[in-house]
Amino acid sequence: MSDFDAIDSLLDAVGPQAELPPCHVRRELRERARLSKAQVARALGVSPSTLSGWESGRDPAGETRTKYAYLLDGLNAKLATETATETATESATETESAPAAQQPVTSGTAPTATPLSSPDLPQDEDGDGDGEDVELLVAPEPCVLCGRPAGQRVAGFAQHLTPDDCRPAATGAPAAPPAGQPTAHTPKAPPRTTRPARATERSKGPARHAFQEPSGPVDLIREAVQGALAEHRGDVDAATAVLVKRAIPDAMRLLDETRKGARYDVIAHPWIPDILKKQSARGADQIWEARPKWTRHELPPGRHQVTALDINGAYLSALKTHLPLGQLEHSTGLAHDRRRSGVHLITPPEWEHEAVLPNPIGQRDEPGPLWVTEPTLRLLLRLSGPRHQLCEPPQIHESYTSGATENLLEKFRIALKDARDTAIEQGDTVTLEYVKAMYSKFVSTMGESNYNRELYRPDWMHLIRSQAFANLWLKALKAHDEGLAVVRAMGTDELHVIGDWRRVFAEGRAVTEVKVKDTYTVGTDAAEHEGEGE
Repeated sequence: MSDFDAIDSLLDAVGPQAELPPCHVRRELRERARLSKAQVARALGVSPSTLSGWESGRDPAGETRTKYAYLLDGLNAKLATETATETATESATETESAPAAQQPVTSGTAPTATPLSSPDLPQDEDGDGDGEDVELLVAPEPCVLCGRPAGQRVAGFAQHLTPDDCRPAATGAPAAPPAGQPTAHTPKAPPRTTRPARATERSKGPARHAFQEPSGPVDLIREAVQGALAEHRGDVDAATAVLVKRAIPDAMRLLDETRKGARYDVIAHPWIPDILKKQSARGADQIWEARPKWTRHELPPGRHQVTALDINGAYLSALKTHLPLGQLEHSTGLAHDRRRSGVHLITPPEWEHEAVLPNPIGQRDEPGPLWVTEPTLRLLLRLSGPRHQLCEPPQIHESYTSGATENLLEKFRIALKDARDTAIEQGDTVTLEYVKAMYSKFVSTMGESNYNRELYRPDWMHLIRSQAFANLWLKALKAHDEGLAVVRAMGTDELHVIGDWRRVFAEGRAVTEVKVKDTYTVGTDAAEHEGEGE
């Protein structure tokens, strides 16, 4: 075949992309057909998180796009036929039973409300009944997730209790568009797409699944490790390299598994304010994460042995933080609401303890207001409270927040923690490196990353990272309060102290423990330690 024949073949393979309905219509079609995300994802050969992205503003490409358009087109046609049939049936029934239908309804009858102890109300995600309080509303209020009327209030926020009732509005624009912007009109039915050629007779055999789901989250990790070791005939280094390389998609699949049956849907691609978007291709956004980078300038007199402590699983522990559930909403001049989470423009307070403790907002060269995350704001408010009284309260100017929960990623975190603990106990270095790559890459790629297209939550990324920094700062405060001299605090996991640290921190490899990274001597006639570690 000549070069021109090859080019002609390539051009023939490039055709027009299949037309897709708007993202909110895609979800509506699936829900009206009573199909779960897992069912549709399996049929298309993708993960449920990928499907969530398609229903939240992203579009597939290539052959997958054609298959998805074909599915939606079929659902639209089938549902339209069923609706027409039901309408005709209802009209005939109403005609035959008109006298009965015209019977008056007794006035003054109040609708019955479901009691709080009803088994129909979902319990908390851990199933222990200790979740957020559910309060029935006399008059419906807008749901914090989708904006539609909800009859219950959970943890102080009106919201639907089941994903089927909660149908978020189309993302890609603010919930309440600014003045001058047109409001998108929701079409009642998606446009028809051109169906790919298919056989007129379809197989009547059993449905075939793209993969067989394991029985639980930990099984996903264990089976992935066993499969990699078997594929590489027990070569630990080769299996580890393969697992680390695929850590991001595997983490997303684990997230899907741990979210099954959860009260809240993970909104993978919400509308994001400009302050959370990169200002240039290689630049950063406007969020300040308060990363510690501090070294004590004046040491106590004499020679001292300094212990550099390594904080285990810093990002893993930070997955437990208050994450916003719905689309971020703008507010100004309001006091902090602990039931919400997001980012805040504040003027930080003066810090007068730099000689013995790092500044809780990190090393910042420019004074004035800055955008910080929820963990940083909560840390400042805590330090300004009556217990510590280390600074004045920060001044909040404006915020982007949504109703929040601290347990959104809790099952995901516990699955990774349990696998990590078991790997340490059994000396399983393959699983240990795999799990570490899963949670560290999960956090670092959920923002604007080419390596993770299934989740676009730069707000979550900043909040989790800031929580890790706040956790390290609180360990420094604990060491200081217990009489240790804090010498250095760096990043998420490095704390240098002088004194008997074992009476303050437990030693070990668990996420609640610390281990020794290095020891060195400082003070009179002692060589200064140069390595910072990270």
